[in-house]
Amino acid sequence: MVLKVVEYADGVVGLSADDTLTLNYDDRKRGRLRSVTDSGEDIGLFLERGKVLQQGQALKTECGKVIIIISQDEAVTTARCDDWLVFSKCCYHLGNRHVPLQVGEKWLRFKPDHVLEDMVRIHGMTIEHELSPFDPESGAYKGGHHH
Repeated sequence: MVLKVVEYADGVVGLSADDTLTLNYDDRKRGRLRSVTDSGEDIGLFLERGKVLQQGQALKTECGKVIIIISQDEAVTTARCDDWLVFSKCCYHLGNRHVPLQVGEKWLRFKPDHVLEDMVRIHGMTIEHELSPFDPESGAYKGGHHH
């Protein structure tokens, strides 16, 4: 039997997870996906397109099971610095290129790309290649506002 996910379960009080689903960023962007839960059950996602599944987000299957999303470790570039001005300029330049970007306190994380890595190095950030969950910002209008 394939579990079928057709709705988000966020905001429902008292949920307890029946299983987890670990996905990389590219798969968490997909509204339609066939995969296997962390306990080994086949699962199909049939969700609204355009939303990125977030770490810890709850989904509900047609049979009532609650599945929690886990962000998988994947190859990322983490850029760090100790200077807020350098940090701000790099955020601006990466944002201007519409790069999916995870932002921390004086660190940035993005998918490996030698051109972007050179750019942030030139501005004064240090680069580290690592395996880590990639949870970029979801955008200015993540609340579903329509303008």
